[in-house]
Amino acid sequence: MKPFTPEIDYNNTVIRIRELYKSFGNNHVLRGVDLDLHKGENTVVLGRSGTGKSVLIKIIAGLLKPDAGTVNVLGEEVPALDGKPLRDLRLKLGFCFQQGALYDSMTVGENLEFPLHRNEPSMRAEQRKKLVDIVLDAVGLSQTLNQMPSELSGGQRKRIGIARTLILRPEIMLYDEPTAGLDPITCTEINNLINEVQRRFQTSSIIITHDLTCAKVTGDTIAVMDQGKFIKKGKFDEIFDSGEGLIKEFYDYNFIQ
Repeated sequence: MKPFTPEIDYNNTVIRIRELYKSFGNNHVLRGVDLDLHKGENTVVLGRSGTGKSVLIKIIAGLLKPDAGTVNVLGEEVPALDGKPLRDLRLKLGFCFQQGALYDSMTVGENLEFPLHRNEPSMRAEQRKKLVDIVLDAVGLSQTLNQMPSELSGGQRKRIGIARTLILRPEIMLYDEPTAGLDPITCTEINNLINEVQRRFQTSSIIITHDLTCAKVTGDTIAVMDQGKFIKKGKFDEIFDSGEGLIKEFYDYNFIQ
């Protein structure tokens, strides 16, 4: 379980989603999704592959438009935004992709500085270097500053991807399958890092996963998705003590089989 008690402000909703629908042709991916994320909270969206989890966070980030419903992020109606207002909102969101999304031709340090060059062009070089040092220390990889991504392990690349997201100090983190394809020890490291980011940077997060260990360790709230809608929400133990059909199958697959 979590090594600390997060400071969650349940009176401050940073993401509010109501009656969200999204289809691709005849494939109805999201079918009336409701979700609240509170300031300082880690919410895990748990479900099998193909249930709409990744589509959900792409809509939150404005990468996809919904067919219907409301998506309010930090007081802004995301589907109504375009151009500079959408870009400004995205600077407050940290999107952590499954593969880390690093540039192979750049060193770790250059990868981390890239968002600053793009979004803070007037920032002085010494300030950029200081921020790079801070986020590298936060993910425990200060020694990789001059290495190339090809020299890093899969877990290290994920951690550098998180560091690059943190360098712009986002208010909300969106993690897409953060432990996918990693060995159990590295999964533990990533789970602990997600908690450390929440504690150290006071972020609110949505964590997309089908890994129950990740959900149990990082999630303050769990939302279980099936066939495009949430079928149960609550604390981990509240959900998995129920022994209901899909819930039991999910638990058995992760922890028993």
